[in-house]
This record gives sequence, C-alpha cells and structure tokens, in this order.
Amino acid sequence: MTDVKKIFVKTYGCQMNVYDSERMAEALGAKGYVTTDKVEDADMVLLNTCHIREKASEKLYSALGRLRALKNAKPDLKVGVAGCVAQAEGAEILRRSPVVDLVVGPQAYHRLPEMLDAGGRQVDTDFPVEDKFTLLPERKSLRGPTAFLTVQEGCDKFCAFCVVPYTRGAEVSRPVSRLLVEARGLVAQGVREITLLGQNVNAYHGEGADGAWALSRLLRELAKVDGLARLRYTTSHPNDMDDDLIAAHGDLPALMPYLHLPVQSGSDQILKAMNRKHTADSYLRLIDRIRAVRPDVLLSSDFIVGFPGETDADFQATLDLIRAVGFGQAFSFKYSARPGTPAAEKTAVPAPVADARLHELQALITGQQRAAQEAMVGREVTVLYEKPGRMAGQMVGKSDHLHAVHVSDPDGRIGQLKRVRVLASSSNSLAADPLFTIE
Repeated sequence: MTDVKKIFVKTYGCQMNVYDSERMAEALGAKGYVTTDKVEDADMVLLNTCHIREKASEKLYSALGRLRALKNAKPDLKVGVAGCVAQAEGAEILRRSPVVDLVVGPQAYHRLPEMLDAGGRQVDTDFPVEDKFTLLPERKSLRGPTAFLTVQEGCDKFCAFCVVPYTRGAEVSRPVSRLLVEARGLVAQGVREITLLGQNVNAYHGEGADGAWALSRLLRELAKVDGLARLRYTTSHPNDMDDDLIAAHGDLPALMPYLHLPVQSGSDQILKAMNRKHTADSYLRLIDRIRAVRPDVLLSSDFIVGFPGETDADFQATLDLIRAVGFGQAFSFKYSARPGTPAAEKTAVPAPVADARLHELQALITGQQRAAQEAMVGREVTVLYEKPGRMAGQMVGKSDHLHAVHVSDPDGRIGQLKRVRVLASSSNSLAADPLFTIE
C-alpha cells in the first residue's frame, strides 16, 4: 500500500489557478499524497503562482524565504513552484531559491508525479504536444456544490499589458466530449453549479463530433445535464461575444444573469495602445445587446488606470463609461509593467497621479456596487447553499447574480437551492430569510 504523504497547496491569482491546484493535488494523489491545510505538517509544499498581479515574483521569493526554516527542520520536504511565474522565470527560481526542488509551468503540471519519481531538482516549462487533461486522473477532490471546469487555455489577443500569451501560450480548447464527461462526473458527485474557465473563455472552439463548437453551443449542451442547476463562465473578451452567445443569456435558465466582461479603459486612445481591438462605443453597444435579451444581468469588469500615455481626458472617458454602464462589481488596478510585454517599454503615468485616479475610480465603482446590492432588498432571489455561516442556524451561498447571501435557515443543507427574500444589504453581502426549497 502506498504510504500516505501530505501536500500543502498555496494558490495565488485567478480561478483557473484554483482549478489547476485541484488537478495537481489529484495527480499527486496517485503518489500517495493527501491535502493538508497546515504547512508545518506537509511533506510537500506547492506554490501555484500568478503573474498578473503587481510584484508577483517578489511575493513568491518572500514566500519561499519563509519556507527556509521548515525545509531546514524537514530536509525531506519537497517544495514546488507552479503556475505563470514558474513559466516566466523557470530555472532562475532554482538559482535564487535553494529550497525549491521542482518548477513546473501551467502546461506541464500533469508531469509532476514523474518529476517526483526522477528525483533531484527539476524544471519543466515546456509546452508539450500531448493534452495534459487526458493524462490526469478522474476528478475526486470536491469541496462543495460548486466547481470550476477549464474549457479553454491561453490567449491570442496579445494585449500590450498582459503576460498570458507568453506564460499560458496560444488559445487551445478542450474537446466537447471530454468536457461533457467531466461535467457529468462532477454532477454525479454533488456539484450543482459549474463555472467554465478560460483566459479567453468565449473564444472557445472545442472539437465536437461534427466540427468545432462555440461556447454558446457547449453551454446549451451542458444545460441539458440532469442535476446541473447553474452555469457561469469567465473570463470573456468583448470581441468574442457573438450573437448566439448573447442569445444564450436569454434562452438558458441555467445560465446565471452575471457576466464578467473586462473593458480595461473607456478611452479609445488607451484601448488602441493596449491593443484591445474594441472601442468604448462598441463596448457600450454590446452591453445594450446583452441587456436586451437579459435585462436583469449584473455586469462586472476590469479596469487599469495609469496606463502609459493616459491623460486626464482619457481617465475621465473611463469614468464616463462606468457611469453609462452601471456595474454591479469590478476589479481595478494601477498599471504595473510586466517584463516582456510591449507596454513595459513605455513610460507609465507618475505614481501619485495613478494612485489618485485609482482611488476616484474605485469610489465610483463602490457606489455602483452598493446601489446594485441595495436594489435587491425586498426582492426574492435564489441562493445555492455552499457552507454554514458563522452564526448558529445560518447558511451562506451565492445568488443568481453572484452576491454572497447569509440566510437564517436552521434546516438548510449544503447543496440546496432555496428561494429567499432579501432583508438587508451590507458592504459585501446580503441578508435573507428562506421562503421555500426549489430542489
């Protein structure tokens, strides 16, 4: 019988990294590893990194520095670095941090077990020909009624600020048949809601029995899976929101009325410099089309302020777009250069100016988010219970619009869909009472 060992996984960044961490843990399960949430108990520590956020490399090396004492106390401890920083820096991580044993890029994490077997310090940041997903074990490590399902990886857009095309590679879509099998397996294990993931998810073009399928067709097929109550997808590019995908938001009750659609800026000059290939006007017209088929959709977006060349007028154009759309949620960041990207060679807006702009933008977004939540008070919404709340008799879940909802429901169970009435709105969540169980 294989000896049981413990692995501690720390995940940084995007939802796809969450999915990747789960799959790596499952792959290492074949080597006798089980997950632990206590790093001091681990026989292996795996840091799954993200290169999108500012100072990603510095954060990694700080984390590795903190592991030095544990490695000294446990010489047999294995330390691995995965994800986009691993892909970008490769062997440099081994050179700078003696505690690291393994460095593996996001396209090669299925090779972790054989890297462990080989022993020694290793790096694998290749873009292999084989499909990593076909070499991974069946998914088993579920944590609740919701799950991520990666359907597409990589990006061909080459936005001037983004490292994804260099760390994740070109756009690749998984075959339809494998996705359907994985989705049905998740539902059989109790999953009620699946979020389809991709760096550019609505560019999905996976191979089906009769040719390539678009994301809309995949969603329509998944909506037929018995027991699957909810579907979501992220992250999208405005240029890949085709007519049938927009129509799916009106046609499919399982497709939730929440859409994350990054615009980045409201200035055409900055959008062109970012190589976004859409305009502020085309984005606004797209929003109108989406709302025409799903009027209650809650929209989320990403914004970068202080991009090289951004003027006061450019920034005001971004604020104007935000006011015109009315977002229920948004992620906003001050521009920071990523080595190897085209924008890294340009002069950024002075930090004090960018900081002030970010503060003003976030204040506007916060106001819109609070207004969207307050508009829910008194309404009936559906909530999927994900876990018990902090208070006795309380359940916590997400509404159709992805709001966190705390429900006073002593009889509630994880995985239930409940119709509730919203009683109050706080800064980041809603409070509600149950009305009846849907299923």
